[in-house]
Amino acid sequence: MTAIRDANRTAKRPPQGFSDPAVKAAFDQHPPAMKARLLALRQLIFETAAEIDGVGPLEETLKWNQPSYLTVATGSGSTIRIDRIKDTSRYALYFNCNTNLVETFRSLYPEGLDYGGNRSIILSLDDAPPEVALRHCVGLALTYHRSKRKPRS
Repeated sequence: MTAIRDANRTAKRPPQGFSDPAVKAAFDQHPPAMKARLLALRQLIFETAAEIDGVGPLEETLKWNQPSYLTVATGSGSTIRIDRIKDTSRYALYFNCNTNLVETFRSLYPEGLDYGGNRSIILSLDDAPPEVALRHCVGLALTYHRSKRKPRS
């Protein structure tokens, strides 16, 4: 069982490169410090997906010109997008505003995370990202639809 789980994690690690040159270009457009933070979020998303049974491989693409991560193979989760907030030193993880994800995050982490309405977690280059909370929130997003499904009787 451990060998299968290890193989599953290896298969879901962040790709060394980008399969889509447009996604690479979306990262490359940012200044070095911002690009590094966004790439770290990308890695956190892929690693979190690898740790959760049933999420499956992620599809990395652009939505609204932002790097986006989808659970197309399993349909277990809701899309996560990442990007810099305009020309600021802030960046965000974006979630579907028609879900209750950000509301859930707000109830779990009323302090320590900043939110943008019902659609994002906002981070700053000036502060170290709260990795434990972010991994938890990303995991909830990657399993959002799975938790909404009713068990078969």
